[in-house]
Amino acid sequence: MAINQTTHINIGKSHDAEIENIICSVHEALVEKGYNPISQLVGYIMSGDPTYITGHKGARSLITKVERDEILEVVFRKYLAE
Repeated sequence: MAINQTTHINIGKSHDAEIENIICSVHEALVEKGYNPISQLVGYIMSGDPTYITGHKGARSLITKVERDEILEVVFRKYLAE
């Protein structure tokens, strides 16, 4: 592929609901532990370091079940649809 061509990524919508549930569960766990959930989730997405996510309620285990690019795609799809 030439350097001036855009790469096309198609992840699909097959498990959006599952990812949305994971994001909501992780958000809830972060809030309960007193963290800023947006900052912590952004830190995780940017770095890939799961220690940004609390282990409370299994949140760290949950978030690592899905790829970060899949999380971003669901978040963008949801945001841009509204």
